[in-house]
Amino acid sequence: MAENDQTKREQQYLEAYEQYSDAIFRYCYYRVFDREKAKDYTQETYYRTWKYISNGHEVDNIRAFLYKTANHIIIDEFRKKKGVSLDQIMEKGFAPKVDNREKTENYFMGQDIINVIKSLDEKYQEPILLRYVDDLSIKEIANVLHETENNIYVRISRGLQKIKEVFKQQQH
Repeated sequence: MAENDQTKREQQYLEAYEQYSDAIFRYCYYRVFDREKAKDYTQETYYRTWKYISNGHEVDNIRAFLYKTANHIIIDEFRKKKGVSLDQIMEKGFAPKVDNREKTENYFMGQDIINVIKSLDEKYQEPILLRYVDDLSIKEIANVLHETENNIYVRISRGLQKIKEVFKQQQH
C-alpha cells in the first residue's frame, strides 16, 4: 500500500511539472525580470514541492500550491536583498519580449500593456499577471496571495480600471 501511495505521489509530481513548469517560470520571470533567477526559483519551487509530497503530505490543488511556493521563494529572496526592490529592477528596463516579431502591432500593444501594468501599484500588478498571464482562477490567486477571493476580484477590477484610464489618457 505504501509503495502504491509513493507511486501516486510521484505521478502527481511529474504531471504537475509537465503541466505547470512553464507557467511557474513565467510567473517567476515576471516577478524578478531575470531569466537565470527565474530558472533557479522554478527549480527551487519544484524541489520544495517534491520534498513536501514525498514526505507523505497531500496537496489538493497542486497548481495553487506551486504558485504559493514560488511566491514564498521570491518573497524570501526579496527580504534577503532589502536594497533592491521590484520597482528598481523593472526601472532598469528588464521587460520580457511579448512577441518575437518586434514590428507587429501585437508586440507594441503588448509592450504598452506590460509598461502600464508595471506602473501600477504592486497590489494590482500581481493579481493581474496571475489572472491574465498565468490564467489562474480568482480562487487560486487568493490562495497564492493569502487574500480573500473578494479582495482579489476587487484588485483585478481596480487594476483593469486603472489600465483603461491610462490608455484613455494616452489617446487624448
